[in-house]
Amino acid sequence: MPLTVLTHSIAAHLLTKLRNVQTSPDQFRPLTRSLTSILVSEATRELPTRSLIIRTPLEETQGVELKTEPVLVPILRAGLGMLDAALDLLPTSHVGYVGLERDEKTALARAYYSKLPQLGDRSVLVLDPMLATGGSAATCVAQLYAQGAAHVKLICIVAAPEGVRLLETQFPDLHIVTASLDRELNDKKYILPGLGDFGDRLFGTF
Repeated sequence: MPLTVLTHSIAAHLLTKLRNVQTSPDQFRPLTRSLTSILVSEATRELPTRSLIIRTPLEETQGVELKTEPVLVPILRAGLGMLDAALDLLPTSHVGYVGLERDEKTALARAYYSKLPQLGDRSVLVLDPMLATGGSAATCVAQLYAQGAAHVKLICIVAAPEGVRLLETQFPDLHIVTASLDRELNDKKYILPGLGDFGDRLFGTF
């Protein structure tokens, strides 16, 4: 399974600020947006394109355009913090939503909502900031493949080795793009060193 961990000075700088416990929600949101822009740029590096001829103010020249716009699928609720940045780069994308909630006692994902556009042969970018056990991502990715998705990438801000291993076992063709592969999960299935509960820090629901 392809795994890309960013090696980018600005991404590392932004991630450090996101990790800091003193970063408030009003600071956390724009930091998330900026880091997501870098992640989406990396994840879309090799999207299929086609050639076309355009006219500049001076002459005709050959350019390229995307063959198809990808589908963006944020996993609710924390994935919403990544959506605007992805849409800034890919404004004509269709957007689907998958709502998953982790049971704090079992750490298992429970689905409570799903609304997806037609997937066809389009690339699907799943937006989920934290890849911990991998349960939520696996549930979402399985649903996407079941509905006909041919190419799926998971974009996350922080990943744990345990979650990467689970997805590698279940979906060997899945590509993960992350800003950091962290050390491990603790006994409560939180990522270490991590950055806490992403949704709570994003929305101020401490």
